[in-house]
Amino acid sequence: VQLQASGGGLVQTGGSLGLSCAASGSIFRPTAMGWSRQVPGKEREVVAQSGDFGNTDYADSVKGRFTLSRDNAKNTVYLQMNSLKPEDTAVYYCWLRSRGTDYWGQGTLVTVSS
Repeated sequence: VQLQASGGGLVQTGGSLGLSCAASGSIFRPTAMGWSRQVPGKEREVVAQSGDFGNTDYADSVKGRFTLSRDNAKNTVYLQMNSLKPEDTAVYYCWLRSRGTDYWGQGTLVTVSS
């Protein structure tokens, strides 16, 4: 299974960015897909995740600002990020969990300037 993420970049505080991540390969359902982020010196944290049956969870720090969506037919997960803050600056990783195995994308940098 391979995951290819795109999007990210530089945005000002209060701006918006969208990330997308397409998975390919032998994917067995049900799956969970989501996004995590990491800043240097800190542990990677889950930002948003979605099970195969539509349940979606968000970290408290992004609730109301980030929206995860997925297209199961395309094995693609999206993250729409609004009202961005400098503390959202991080490398964002998409992931897919299938049959107890986690697969990760390559990471994409999101920088929010103050």
